[in-house]
Amino acid sequence: MKCKGIPSIICSSIMIILLNVCSGSLIASENDIDNKVDEVLSRMTLEEKVGQMTQISLEFISKGYPNTEVPLTLDPERMRKVIVDHHVGSILNVGTHAHTAERWQEIITELQNMAVTQSRLGIPIIYGIDAVHGANYTKDATLFPQSIAMAATWNKDLSRQEGEITAYEVRASGIPWNFNPVLGMGRQPLWPRLWETYGEDPYLASVMGYEYIKGLEGENNTISQNNKVAACMKHYLGYSFPLTGQDRTPAWIPERMLREYFIPPFQAAVDAGISTVMVNSSEINGVPVHSSPFYLKELLFDEMGFEGFVVSDWLDIHNLYQREKVAVDYRDAIKQAVMAGIDMSMVPLDLDFSTILIDLVKKGEVPISRIDEAVRRILKVKFRIGLFDNPYPDPSLLSKVGCEKFSQVNRQAAREAITLLENRDSLLPLNKNARILVTGPTADKLSVLNGGWTITWQGDQEKLYPQGKNTIFEALVHTFGKQNVDYIEYSGDNTTQIVNEAKDKNAVILCLGEQPYCETPGNIKDLSLEQDQIKLAKALYKTNVPVILILVEGRPRIIQEIESSARAILLAYLPGMEGGNAIAEVIAGDFNPCGKLPLTYPRYPNDLTLYDHKVSEDINEFCNYNPQWPFGYGLSYTTFEFSNLSLDKNIMHKGEELKISVTVKNTGKRRGMQVVQLYIGDRVASVTPSHKRLKKFSKIDLEPGESRQVTFLIQEKDLGFIGRDNKPIIEPGDFNVFIGDLQTSFTYK
Repeated sequence: MKCKGIPSIICSSIMIILLNVCSGSLIASENDIDNKVDEVLSRMTLEEKVGQMTQISLEFISKGYPNTEVPLTLDPERMRKVIVDHHVGSILNVGTHAHTAERWQEIITELQNMAVTQSRLGIPIIYGIDAVHGANYTKDATLFPQSIAMAATWNKDLSRQEGEITAYEVRASGIPWNFNPVLGMGRQPLWPRLWETYGEDPYLASVMGYEYIKGLEGENNTISQNNKVAACMKHYLGYSFPLTGQDRTPAWIPERMLREYFIPPFQAAVDAGISTVMVNSSEINGVPVHSSPFYLKELLFDEMGFEGFVVSDWLDIHNLYQREKVAVDYRDAIKQAVMAGIDMSMVPLDLDFSTILIDLVKKGEVPISRIDEAVRRILKVKFRIGLFDNPYPDPSLLSKVGCEKFSQVNRQAAREAITLLENRDSLLPLNKNARILVTGPTADKLSVLNGGWTITWQGDQEKLYPQGKNTIFEALVHTFGKQNVDYIEYSGDNTTQIVNEAKDKNAVILCLGEQPYCETPGNIKDLSLEQDQIKLAKALYKTNVPVILILVEGRPRIIQEIESSARAILLAYLPGMEGGNAIAEVIAGDFNPCGKLPLTYPRYPNDLTLYDHKVSEDINEFCNYNPQWPFGYGLSYTTFEFSNLSLDKNIMHKGEELKISVTVKNTGKRRGMQVVQLYIGDRVASVTPSHKRLKKFSKIDLEPGESRQVTFLIQEKDLGFIGRDNKPIIEPGDFNVFIGDLQTSFTYK
């Protein structure tokens, strides 16, 4: 076989895959991949190796940079300088705003053509994108609820399906690498990226994250398949817990706390076989993670067993000297980061990283062995993705992007996320003949349903959103009829008009919450909902017309002033493109709400006690756990009864498992889903124990009058904690078991 005009490495890969096809095997073994990586690495110059460690943003190689032309057009000269002359191995980002899948395929094809036909060795580009709630930078893709809302479903099957659909549509766009999931613990509600997390509990986050990763990468991490992508766990480690709540500011986390709460979701991702990791932009206890060999080598690789490669976050090697001030200049920052364990630098808008790193190696300040280690990791993922076999997009995938089947899964996720927080006098569901006024700042925008990372980084350009999707108002019109639904846009100074319009209605649906934001631009100083929204709610209450609050928000904004007068409250989180439809279905009773809070919803701005608090945090009237709504809370239009909580033994010995069962009955008149939550509390421990910790959960669907026994299997590890020496420990003693309103206990010996 001759491969005219194609570099020899690509030619060899083509022949290898043809041989594999003939032998009936399309997936090379890990040993085969290691051998291929070694062969490529042996032929690379220092400059080519450092190029593989360099990641550049798409706009840098586009026409008009830094004022990128719209629509985006690649600049051949800039491409050549970056990919051929500087051997850059990775590109990221969207450049401007979301492209069609067809245009993405054209962009990726142009980039790969340059890499595989114009560069000396023909090593393909690995393209990465932030597809955090679906392929959010691909037009008309399936955009799911954001992760905090997915966590509210407590449905691990939906999390896996989200991963599968996201992988398909990202790969259909020609992109093989997704910068997701976010596995930081959402335990600081001020933090503007809270909605990118799976909430405050490490077990819930671990389960949802694990399933999502398996959806992205496949059960056996077969990321070479044309409908799978490499996943990236982020932001390792502690990024989500800044002391001030402000993005990219210091976290202060004792090692025991770090191991108890923050490492488990990342360990679950490693156990899932995740391919890559992105690093925390900030610092822990005064040590920027990008410069820490402990976090990036000893803990991540040696202890946790991670086997992929490590990519920095945006500009964060620069930030070691520009912001964190632990390096004297960029050269020092690069040396620190690479020696600490950064394999690929998200530069992202210049070529100085590669130039300086080459010089550091030539002058003996960074050993070539460290460069080889980083490049070997990167090349291995490229081989596993299948880029050396075929770096080009697959046009056959285009037809299913945004298809109805995917949309139905998306709508179900939005339905199951919506959390009914109050329903006084069973106001909901509303009769479909009810006359309704819809108003509020989040009532008639798609952008507020999706939030950041949607079409654009901040997600705030409403004009770019698809016309075919429904806002809350539009969905209510579709559900209740145009004749029954009136809408007044809230302008901030038209409260009197809104109040007058409300007086003859059966109900007011008041949509409150947050406008879109992402990362640092979303910083706030106070969790309280804005006063103009509070005043609007109070004015409407005076009409004595029932007011239904719809909260569309990425973090729990304080509504203590207006909560008690609302007749019903629905928390929609950021429910995605199908969120409007799902909200309307819940209000009308076409879907029975079943979402449960994945976080503690605080009552006061500074009362941020979490559900897994210690005894001292809930000991008397002066110090208690008194949130607006607790973790795991959520109402339904039906009722459930828990009974017959039983254990298969009262004493659990070392090496044994414990079977815990409970009977759940739907005692109402509607079919409904219930999340059965199992908590365990250690009565006495050498480290002060939490009152209770979530250990297992199961979501079940019951018809009226139907009962079901739910059984959980508890293992020794479920009783463990991080001890005084910062190591895992399991201590004998008595443990409490909580399910619903039931409680029992057992002894571990």
